[in-house]
Amino acid sequence: MDRRRNDIRTAGGESPPAVRRVLGALRTGVRVGHAVLTSVGVRRTGVAVAIMSVTVTGIVVGVLLGGRMQTDIGPFRAEMAITPSVGGGTTVTIPPLGALQLDSHAGPAHLSVRLGSLDQRRTEALIDDPASISRASESAVTDVTNGVIRVGVRTVAVSVLATLILAALVFRRARRVAWAGTLALAITGGSLGIAALTFRPDSIEEPRYEGLLVNAPAIVGDARRIADDYGRYADQLQRMVGNVSQLYTTVSTLPVFDQEQGTVRVLHVSDLHLNPTVWPVVRTLVEQFKIDMVIDTGDITDWGSEPEASFVGSIGLLKVPYVFIRGNHDSAATATAVGRQPNAVVLDNQVLTVAGLTIAGIGDPRFTPDKETSPSGSGSSPQTLSQVTGAGEKLASTIRAAGRPVDIALVHDPASAGALSGLVPLVLTGHTHNREVRELPQVPGAMATQLQVQGSTGGAGLRGLEGDKPTPLAMSVLYFDQQRALQAYDDIQLGGTGEAQVNLERHVVEEPEPPTPATPS
Repeated sequence: MDRRRNDIRTAGGESPPAVRRVLGALRTGVRVGHAVLTSVGVRRTGVAVAIMSVTVTGIVVGVLLGGRMQTDIGPFRAEMAITPSVGGGTTVTIPPLGALQLDSHAGPAHLSVRLGSLDQRRTEALIDDPASISRASESAVTDVTNGVIRVGVRTVAVSVLATLILAALVFRRARRVAWAGTLALAITGGSLGIAALTFRPDSIEEPRYEGLLVNAPAIVGDARRIADDYGRYADQLQRMVGNVSQLYTTVSTLPVFDQEQGTVRVLHVSDLHLNPTVWPVVRTLVEQFKIDMVIDTGDITDWGSEPEASFVGSIGLLKVPYVFIRGNHDSAATATAVGRQPNAVVLDNQVLTVAGLTIAGIGDPRFTPDKETSPSGSGSSPQTLSQVTGAGEKLASTIRAAGRPVDIALVHDPASAGALSGLVPLVLTGHTHNREVRELPQVPGAMATQLQVQGSTGGAGLRGLEGDKPTPLAMSVLYFDQQRALQAYDDIQLGGTGEAQVNLERHVVEEPEPPTPATPS
């Protein structure tokens, strides 16, 4: 031990020069650190952080206390609330019918509107005089505008007041309290200002609905085109309030709404895979959305066997045309069984006009019902890819030979769609069990072609139960105008655990751009 001590000391008992230098550097560092920590700049930074923390806390408290209020919207007593949010937007809750999610604005403020009960006096007036529904809904725009302004002003005022009180309790200095109040005013006012500047009037055209399936068409209403003026937004808001008013005052039946003249509604389903719960859902959609035609892009069965043919017997109960193409899980016997239904049309490299729309369709060239050909594994070999793409090329030749415009082309596998680009405006497919909407690569000088891949309407059958959660049932309602152009579509998903809860998202289609002339080579 004594030897080790002698190793780090000189003969005179002092530390060696290297150790003294290290200790001196440490003492210098401590003095510099202490000076820095006690400097004016750091103190000011600390005060600024404290003021900001108090301001944020005051704003949160103020928003929670003052960011909600009761107001009248048409015939309803409603509650409006503003809450902090990263993405902005608006939620309109209509108990017990469901809720509408609107991408109305950006910014850190989310607006919630919850429609409450109808005023008793106004309810009696609505029942006694149906015309009063229209008059009440006409005031909805003014009511909502006034309500938003009032709840916004109230939120700013209460947030600033809460911040001032909290700052006074923490700092006890007038200057710091004033800074906190000014910051609170700037933050809350700026947040609401961003929401106002980024307001999207057309957001009400593309709502996302969550609620009961039977209420979806009544709440969302008919498909409309996007319009950039505030007047169109006002019209849609009035229609929405009018729809809800009629629902609240109708006891036994849903109201009948005016339809756009000549609109054709198409229900797109695919990959039912023998799920027996599908047919009640499809029948409900056909009735509630006033569907004119159902299009099925294949895989209605799993193995294509004779016993499975009885599954397609429910097609005849739909009372509307049912257009079908074979999927890779459907045999020729399956197609024959579908064709025996009185309202069914089976397309196999044909062009027909159904419900006013000209449709071309071809069945999948494969019959591969074994699990090795599930969507995750099929289409990997060059031979299979050649078969699939060849089906699309064959249908493209048929369309060219038809000598008339085709509105919709049907193929089972999206890999067959490439050859159809520029020939038709819309291609519907299935097979992948995953909903996807995209534009096909455009052919110079030809029209743009949109590809819509449907999810599994049958929740992929029994395979949908293999995961932690059942695969949702997916389907879409497509709206075509008098010129047979797609104007909007609703994506609908039902939870795999039940059929009552539904997610509906409205998409409005932009006007297509004119084709670019081909450049001569």
